[in-house]
Amino acid sequence: MAGRMLTLPHRPFRIAAAVALAVAITVLIALVLWAILAAATEASGTSRVDIPHLLRMTSIQAGLTTILSLAVGTALAWSLNRLRFPGRDLLVGLFASAIVTPGMVVAFGLLAIWGRNGWINQASNALFGVSIGNPAFGLSGILFAHVVLDAAFAARILLARLDAIPTNRLKTGQSLALTAWQRFALIDWPALRGSIPGIGAIIFLLAFTSFPIVLLLGGGPANQTLEVAIYAAVRQDFDLSGAVRLAATQIAVCSVVILIASALAPVPTSFGASASPLWRDSTAARMLQSLVLAIATLGFVAPLLSVLIDGFGSIGRVLAQPTFWWATVTSLAVGSASALLTLVLALALAMGRGATGNKPLRTLLGMPAFAYLAVPAVVLSLGFFLLVRSLGAAPAQAAPFVVIVANSLLALPFAIATLGPPLEAITRGRGKLMRSLGLSGWRQFRLVELPLIGRDLGVMLALAFCFSLGDLGVIALFGTQDLQTLPLMMFRAMGSYRNNDAGAIAAILLIGTVLAFAGLPKLFGKIADAAR
Repeated sequence: MAGRMLTLPHRPFRIAAAVALAVAITVLIALVLWAILAAATEASGTSRVDIPHLLRMTSIQAGLTTILSLAVGTALAWSLNRLRFPGRDLLVGLFASAIVTPGMVVAFGLLAIWGRNGWINQASNALFGVSIGNPAFGLSGILFAHVVLDAAFAARILLARLDAIPTNRLKTGQSLALTAWQRFALIDWPALRGSIPGIGAIIFLLAFTSFPIVLLLGGGPANQTLEVAIYAAVRQDFDLSGAVRLAATQIAVCSVVILIASALAPVPTSFGASASPLWRDSTAARMLQSLVLAIATLGFVAPLLSVLIDGFGSIGRVLAQPTFWWATVTSLAVGSASALLTLVLALALAMGRGATGNKPLRTLLGMPAFAYLAVPAVVLSLGFFLLVRSLGAAPAQAAPFVVIVANSLLALPFAIATLGPPLEAITRGRGKLMRSLGLSGWRQFRLVELPLIGRDLGVMLALAFCFSLGDLGVIALFGTQDLQTLPLMMFRAMGSYRNNDAGAIAAILLIGTVLAFAGLPKLFGKIADAAR
């Protein structure tokens, strides 16, 4: 340990700042949990919430989502790893953007295709005079929407694992004339299996805490989940007793899954270009890979394309509404503030972790990354709502601050996963040199770290901004007529059966998300290149 510490620059301020932030986040989460538990103790009266049913339905849909997403994601990563074609890098980038694509936009796209008045029903009625019903609603629609997003997310990570297979191992496999199945069993699967449990835990948590997709596609109480039930208990019934019981149940389940996930191998993330191929499968295998890729691409692109096609026709009317521009300004302001706050938190925590070789301290500084996963958006909002009420303040006055802080905590796990590894690699790889040169912490950041992590900063800001831009879970409880974001405006338009307006807002949200996710990393990459 002593020898290792000598290779690290002496950065007590970084460590102290990271510890202070970790403690502050822990205290904040503790206050939220205290508010929930206090409300549970004081709540009186009977509640109609059926926790066993909701827990069962939530677990079923999250478990099925995890299994299907891992299966589809593995097949998609396998296909992308083998095939090369014009536009492949664009397609890989499109799948990488699944992590920030707003769930309510995908849900709206599925309704546009498979809904009662969707494309498929219109075509079926025109050609055969028969309706196929409404498969977009219910468990089938929820699973479809989750798999569209989560399978693409899993595929991008698993593709990076396949791209990282050593060249000498591939050459050995080629010299042995391995078939496509033999290569998968002997070479690919060993490279993938270490990441599968961690990815599965993340997908399960994302599906278990899913809010907008289940809210829009649930189709009724039969498919309601804990997250949606909490929203309904607070917003519709003002059943705080039931909401608190539901929140406590969700926190308990998420905590157990996080404890299991923390014992698994960490999940590496990748948003860069894919490696060049060194393997060519048989014609039959490549035909299967092409079929898998075509089906997966159609499943992912079709809902997004339907949003753009159906939304463009009503954009003019939406742009003429003053409420749209106020909601846009609010969304941009909240998204920017959340992204900047996430940047400060993630940089401070990641640099503090990189500056210490003390394992218990590193574990402490990594705990805030699990804050959102343990206390998801709607539960966090409920805790803030109860906390604000207990302090005697008006929820409407605290709403902007709550939304910004909650959205920052939502993005923090992904921000730390993006910035942590490169910052720690720089400190450990060049720490001895920086120590010998006597660089201060600021000069270390400006001269060494910033030029090397410029693109990573852009990726992190894009993730945080897009998460906030498309979030409905936090604003759903704290939204008012004066505080309305684009997702909330879209949700209210759907509730008022103004689907054309909702489609236009969905198209604008999708375009804004894609532009931010694609543009911010490039912008910060150029800034970093200029700083070198």
